[in-house]
Amino acid sequence: MGALTKLLTAPLLPVRLVTWVAQRVVDQAAAEYYDPAPVYAALAELERRLEAGEIDEAAFDRQEGELLDRLDEIAQFRQNLP
Repeated sequence: MGALTKLLTAPLLPVRLVTWVAQRVVDQAAAEYYDPAPVYAALAELERRLEAGEIDEAAFDRQEGELLDRLDEIAQFRQNLP
């Protein structure tokens, strides 16, 4: 039965291969999108720019809020993983 099944499903192999590759790409994209390291680096850079006088307090607060919201999104995503 195993050889017969392989023979009958052989035409579907290219479709399964494309599906597998697409899933690996989606998994890698999600891993990069939900990586908190770039957000922490952006927060550190933002702090440096504030201390150097490159941005004012209002711009700092706005950008910091956006980055902290992003960290919350990442934390929620990671909590929902199996």
